[in-house]
Amino acid sequence: MREIVGSIEAEYRRYKVLAERAMEQVEDEKLCQMPGPGSNSIATLVWHLSGNLASRFTDFLRADGEKPWRDRDGEFVPRIVSRAELGEKWERGWAVLFGSLAELEDERLRQVVAIRGVPLSVLEALHRSLAHTSYHVGQLVLIAKETQGGRWRYLSIPPGGSEAYNRNPVAEKPPEP
Repeated sequence: MREIVGSIEAEYRRYKVLAERAMEQVEDEKLCQMPGPGSNSIATLVWHLSGNLASRFTDFLRADGEKPWRDRDGEFVPRIVSRAELGEKWERGWAVLFGSLAELEDERLRQVVAIRGVPLSVLEALHRSLAHTSYHVGQLVLIAKETQGGRWRYLSIPPGGSEAYNRNPVAEKPPEP
C-alpha cells in the first residue's frame, strides 16, 4: 500500500514543477546571479537541493542520509553554469528521490533511518525532507519572481484571481508522473 508515501511523493512532484515553472521564466544569465550580498542564486539553490536529495535518498533505508561523498559546503559556492548543466544537476537529485520513493511502501514508514547519526522514522525523515525542499523551492520562486519584475507569470493564483481560481482549482493536485 502506498497511500501515505504516494501523497508525500505527489507533494514533492508539485514543488518540483513549481520550481521548474519559475526557472523557465528566468533569463539564462540571471540563473547564477545572487540577488544580494549573502544571498543564494537559483543555481546555488539547485545545487543544494540536488545534493541534499541525492544524499538523503541514496540507499535511503540502509545508510545514513548524510553521505561521506556529499560536499554540502561546496553546494553553496557561487558558480556560473549553463541552463543545461543546471537542468542536469536538478534532475539527478530528483531522480534519486523518486527512485527511492518508488520502492517504498507505507508499511516501512515506522522503520528507523539515520540522518547525521540521528535516528528518525522513515515518515519523520520524509516530512523533514519535504519541508526542507519546499523551503528552498519557495526561496527559488521568490528570486525568480524578483528577477522578472512586471513580466512575472504567476504560478498559482494571480492577484485578484481568487474567485476565478476557486471555480477551477487546477494547481491543487500535482501532475501525474
